[in-house]
This record gives sequence, structure tokens and C-alpha cells, in this order.
Amino acid sequence: MQPEYQASSRRQDVESIGHNGTTLLEKEHSPIDASSLSMSPICPAPLCRQFWKAGNYDSGLFYKSSSKNGTSFLRVHPKFLHSNATSHKWAFGAIAELLDNAVDEIQNGATYAIIDKMLNPKDGTSALLIQDDGGGMDQEAMRCCLSFGFSDKKSKSAIGQYGNGFKTSSMRLGADVVVFSRCMKNRKLTQSVGLLSFTFLTRAGLDRIVVPMIEYEFMSGTSKWTSICSEQHFANNLSLLLQWSPFSTEEELLKQFDSIGDHGTKIIIYNLWLNDEGEMELDFYSDPEDIRISCDAESGKSCSRMSVSDLHLANTLRYSLRAYLSILYLRIPENFCIWLCGQIVEYHNIANDLKYREFILYKPQNGGCEEGSVITSIGFLKDAPLVNIHGFNVYHRNRLILPFWHVVVGVSVNRSRGVVGVLEANFIKPTHNKQDFEKTPLFHKLEQRLKAMTWEYWDHHCGLIGYHATKQLRAPSQDSLQSRKKHATAKRKNCDHQIEPEILKQKVGLSVNLPDPESIQNPPATTLTSPLEDQEMVLLLKENKRLHARCLEIEKEEEEFNAKIALLRKELKEEQRKYARLLVQSAVLENSKREHTIIIV
Repeated sequence: MQPEYQASSRRQDVESIGHNGTTLLEKEHSPIDASSLSMSPICPAPLCRQFWKAGNYDSGLFYKSSSKNGTSFLRVHPKFLHSNATSHKWAFGAIAELLDNAVDEIQNGATYAIIDKMLNPKDGTSALLIQDDGGGMDQEAMRCCLSFGFSDKKSKSAIGQYGNGFKTSSMRLGADVVVFSRCMKNRKLTQSVGLLSFTFLTRAGLDRIVVPMIEYEFMSGTSKWTSICSEQHFANNLSLLLQWSPFSTEEELLKQFDSIGDHGTKIIIYNLWLNDEGEMELDFYSDPEDIRISCDAESGKSCSRMSVSDLHLANTLRYSLRAYLSILYLRIPENFCIWLCGQIVEYHNIANDLKYREFILYKPQNGGCEEGSVITSIGFLKDAPLVNIHGFNVYHRNRLILPFWHVVVGVSVNRSRGVVGVLEANFIKPTHNKQDFEKTPLFHKLEQRLKAMTWEYWDHHCGLIGYHATKQLRAPSQDSLQSRKKHATAKRKNCDHQIEPEILKQKVGLSVNLPDPESIQNPPATTLTSPLEDQEMVLLLKENKRLHARCLEIEKEEEEFNAKIALLRKELKEEQRKYARLLVQSAVLENSKREHTIIIV
């Protein structure tokens, strides 16, 4: 059973009457009439289905500035939706932008985000679903979400900043998007539906952006959802929503709130773009548990023909959304999970893939002032030297901006094979599409430091994976550490190192197992030894043998301990999966229980 909705008249004309200066056109400025908006009983596809060509259309309208009450104001032409979306060169970058909004809702109680495929009920085509159980949006927040350049995210930990991500990302993935959100605020339970449709705007020949939107409030006295705007405004907006969204009736439209519960947001992007070959850019069918990019050549290779480097995360993330999402965030709370095509995305920490790790502290300065500090984990990939992969994974506010960024290029690339680093650089700003950083002096300083860091690490440790060592390997003594602190070179200014025990163990092993070259070239002369010296030598050999046996026992215990840790981690992950499934099931049951209670009351 569903909550009842207050009945209202349904006018099929689409007069453009504004409401408190919100989303619809003022009738006196509209160059179109009602008949020009009602074009088809189903939601038609856009004029052009290929994203990079969709902006090349002629509306046939001459743009004029408008004046109201003696004050001039500008209109935003529908072509801006497309040109604004071209900032996303990569479809997965657009999906990540929408997912960021769900992750930002963790502070408002969000426990999951869902990314999945659904079918457009009007024409059966594939659509993209993104949903979370965060705080949701009331009508004012929904208007701000569908407006340009507005952001109320003031938290320093929030990923979103510019108030433009929803528009650019949704329009990059498809021509049309419908948003459902339910919110409890100031003891009022509200729900809103908004439509941003490039198809509607272009086929209707509009010269400005029109965003149909309807809002409801739950009235506890009558146990009904009631429209909170004027009847005429509601009828006009609902008419446009039913005409251009995937849903033909108000009942179908409002049924989408069933899976949201008391709070949360659901985004449905439809009329998804095609690539130049006429295939859907997002591939939902090659892997039922993944979403892929159709046009990537690597996705067409068979696994038997792919090398170790081809199968590495650094390459698969370019066409596998599951691979990309696994490293998209540096840290994920245990009570939050991302569901992709019905399966939880396993979090992957790239730093755990590194061997012979070092932790290097970098303190960037700008104009003589310290901008902060950043610790970089750097090491060789576990598969080195078999993999030809290198670069740094740079995060900003927990979000991956540059995956496997090649700071070393050209002829010097051989001095970086297998060297990978991970860092969170909050002192530099990302670009609007969150796929790069603004090229400021601080960014260039970081780039030069990471390049030098790569060469330093390679020169000192390449011998550990089979390459010719250009620098002597030796465990640093206490005196050398003190000396380095006092006499730091210009290259390592404002930096510090912490070496992983694995490297020290490897270096000490080299120094213990290798004979002294000088003793081989100049063996000592034979001398007579006393019985007392012979006895001491025997005791030393016995002690050495005992210590060696003890070392073997400790190494065996360490192996058993590591195996136990791996088993416990595996069991922990399985329990976390079960916990996440139970959370989702509990939320669905609780929502169903609440809806049933609302109707009975």
C-alpha cells in the first residue's frame, strides 16, 4: 500500500508561468505556444545521440536580452548545458562526480550509494541509476541543485565545491535526467521531483533553460502527500514531467519514492549518449557485475592475450567502473558501502600493493610560507619488474584526482619502472571536473619534487628487484641519520624519510650474507692459535648456530602470523559484506513498515 496523494486537476496545456521566480518561463517572454511542447506521447530521443555532436543544432530563435521592472537580466541558453558538460572528457569522471555527492552525505547519515542499470519504461532503453540514503533535499535545495554555480557545502572535508558538478556530469552521461529526493527538515517531511532535459529544450526550440519541478509535503493530519505550490503551477510542471520523463502517470512518477524511504536521493539519467560507432557509450552487458566503457580497445582483448601490465589496475580502471571505484576514495567508513550492479565494490588501498616502501614527508612553501605537509608512500609494485607501470596516485580531500600520474616522461622513464606512490595533496586545488589540478606554482613544485623523489628511490633501491643498483645499499646508522638531519641537501629540503622495515631487513641480509671483498683478495696469514682461542671459537660457532636456528623459528612464526592476518582480513571482509547486506535489507523493511504505519494512522 502506498500513501495517498491529494487529487488535483491535470491541465494538459503547458503555459509557462513562473512561481516565486523559480523554474518555468514567464509567459510573456516565451516564443513558443503549448502545441509546440506536446510533440509525442512517449519521451523522444534527442535530435543527436552522439555527445560530441549534440551541441551542433540550430534552434532557429534569435536571442534577446530581457527587461523586467526596468532591470535587465540574462537567460541561459540550452546550448550551455552541452558546452558546460564538455569539461568531462571521460564518462567515469562524470559518474564519480555524482557519487561524490553521495559520499558527502555520509556526514548526514548516508550508509550506501547504489549505481546500477535500469530500463526506461517508455521505450525499453537502458538508463543509469544513482541513489543514496543521505539527508535528501527539500524544495529549496533541489532548486539550488538544478541551478548553476550554487553550493552550500562549507565543510572542509566536503568533496564538492563549485555547485556545478551535477549539471556537467549528468548532461555528460545522457541527454536527460530526472531527480527524486525526500527530506525531513524542521520537522517537515517533503519530497521533490525535478527534470533537466536537453531533449525537451532542443526539440521544443526553447531559447532558455526550463526545469519542470513539483514538490509535496506530508500532512500528518490527513496522512496525505499534498502539493505545496499553486494548482496551476503544479499542473503545468507535472504535465511537462509526464511528457518528457520516463514515467507516463503521476502514480508511476511517485512510485519511485518507494525505494528512497524517509530520506535520500535518486537520480535517473536516460537517453544515454552513443559513441562515434553508434554504440551506447556505457556498456552494461559485457560484465553483469560491472559497467564498462564500450569504445576502449583494451576491453575487447581476451584475457589470454593480455599481459600482466594490461590486467593491472592502472590500466583496467580506464574502462572498468568497478576497478575505478575501488580506488576512487582514499578512506571509506566501515558503515558505508558502494553497490555497483548489485555487488559491493571492494575498497582497494594502492599503498598496500607496494613493497620496499618508504614514507617521505614533503612541506611545500609558497612565498616563504609553509602551505602544509604531505606524506607520500612510495615503493615498487608487488609485480615489479614484470609490470611496466609507474606514477603517483594523487588524492584531494580523500578523492582520487590523478591516478598513476606520470611525473617522469621521455628518456628518463626507465628510472621509474615499477615505482608507484600515493599521497593526499590538499594544498592544491583540483579543476572543476576533478580529473586534474590547477597549474599553479605550488602544483609545479609538487611535480618537480615527485620527479626527484622517483629518481632518488629508484637509484637507491632498484637493485632489490633485479636491476643494476646505481647507489650503494646500506642500512642507515644512527650517526648517518643525525648527520642527514643536520646537513640536508637542497634537493631534500623540507623533507624527511621513514624506511619500511622490509627494506632494512633486505639491506642487512645483503650485508650479512655477502663475504667481505677485502678478505677474499687479502686472506689473513695462517697463525697458531692457543687452546683457549680454539675454545672461544667453538663457543662462538655454537652461539652463531643457535642464533641462526632462532632466526629461522622467528621467520616461520612471522609467516604463520602473516597467514593468520590474511585469513582474518578475509573473514572480516566477508562479515562486512554480510553486514552491508543486512543494513540494506533492514532499511527496506523499515521503510515498508513506516509506509504501512503512515497509511494505517
